[in-house]
Amino acid sequence: GSESDLRGMDAAALKAQLVRVNKAFYQRIFDDPWLSQMFQGVRREHIENQQTDFILSAFGGPKLYYGKSPADAHPHIFVNEQIWQRREQYLKEAFVETNFPPEYAQRWLKIDEAFKARIMKRSLDDCTRRYRSDDILYFPNPPLERKAS
Repeated sequence: GSESDLRGMDAAALKAQLVRVNKAFYQRIFDDPWLSQMFQGVRREHIENQQTDFILSAFGGPKLYYGKSPADAHPHIFVNEQIWQRREQYLKEAFVETNFPPEYAQRWLKIDEAFKARIMKRSLDDCTRRYRSDDILYFPNPPLERKAS
């Protein structure tokens, strides 16, 4: 992609911001008793770096991401609407916490939305293993804790 896709932000500055967002985002994911189960055996630093490089390329920055496409990285994980919504909520909180520019936040959410149909599953039958050693990852949603107001 051309540098002009970055809309005035230089690639290094944007990458530094993406690193901060992804640290704040994955802190929430790994602290969540439900979503963290999907990342067992995954080094947090590795997933943060992959997500940073993926979004940076998607924004038109340098092509540093050489991992699997989102659809090919998640076929064994049962992701339903509730999981998607919780993940998106954590991402939005990370944008706020890190003062991520709203224009870039909107672009990031649009990129996510473009991959949603290829990551979401209607049923466990939609899950497939990437490798013979893969487990199908399915974690039913625990009831949400209700905070007394």
